[in-house]
Amino acid sequence: MSSKSPKTKDSPQHRWLSFRPEIKVLDCTIRDGGLMNNHHFDDKIVRAVYDTCVAAGIDYMELGYKASRKGIKQGEHGCWKYCTEDDMRRIVGDNKTGLKLTIMADAERCDYHHDIPPKKESVVDVVRVATYINQIPTALDMVKDAHDKGYETTVNLMAASIIPERELDEGLEMLAKSETLAIYLVDSFGAFYSEQMKFMVKKYLAHCKPAGKEVGVHTHNNLQLAYANTIEGIIQGANFLDATMAGLGRGAGNCPMELLIGFLHNPKYQLRPILDCVQNHVEPMRAKLLWGYDLPYLLTGLRNLHPRAAIQFKEGELRGEKGDILRFHDAVTDQD
Repeated sequence: MSSKSPKTKDSPQHRWLSFRPEIKVLDCTIRDGGLMNNHHFDDKIVRAVYDTCVAAGIDYMELGYKASRKGIKQGEHGCWKYCTEDDMRRIVGDNKTGLKLTIMADAERCDYHHDIPPKKESVVDVVRVATYINQIPTALDMVKDAHDKGYETTVNLMAASIIPERELDEGLEMLAKSETLAIYLVDSFGAFYSEQMKFMVKKYLAHCKPAGKEVGVHTHNNLQLAYANTIEGIIQGANFLDATMAGLGRGAGNCPMELLIGFLHNPKYQLRPILDCVQNHVEPMRAKLLWGYDLPYLLTGLRNLHPRAAIQFKEGELRGEKGDILRFHDAVTDQD
């Protein structure tokens, strides 16, 4: 007989093969991907992603932004920049499914008192407030407004990689006292390495757990680490996870949904519908939208810079311009 002790539920093998039922997955393909085409998605694409989320057992789907319509140029942005009830219901009807629908409202860019109706009048379940550290007072008012109207709320604290630690601690302390369900660590510039993710998620948890809040992670793929960093977030205790079909999102894109679902082991999630969506609806858009890892995005990620310069570089390629990556390297290096 073997003298080895039987494996316990706390063994590494068990933790690797089991799943954590508290984890929730949010698809933000249309919202984050809309930053690559000014939110001009055909209804067929939006409906395909919605149907996929339902079939795959995804917990939340973000339909787009709820942005101010004051002073807009007609046709400049597609309807998923504004997410009116008519536009959303054209896709989802009354959403008689287990999938919860979300919209994102940017602090100081949304007329939230007027544009977000009471929950009983909306097909939306969750309002996600996106805020930079200096906008937290506005974000807190937005969270309270949405909560009082009957919505679940979460907060995406943007550009975490450039927030001074003292300010971050103060901001997290304030947000943890709000009505929000979860606070997201957002790697806006795709600049974090796993050690930084570990440190940051632990910091967020230290503020959130005593207040009964969850921690979420939203990653970008500038350094080819969006998936790995999402896993690191899971390991450290984050239970709310953002991902997109084929990684479709701003610039280098996000954690790919197909990778995440394959990793989670939870039998409620189904991979096959996601593969169908990626193959037949999302990947055909890549040649035009040019999201995903590429050298310009690598360079802005390494320098912890906003990817706008890299996006402009890639847009030049669409116009037939031949970009010089060495010149781009020198330009972003000179910003140090």
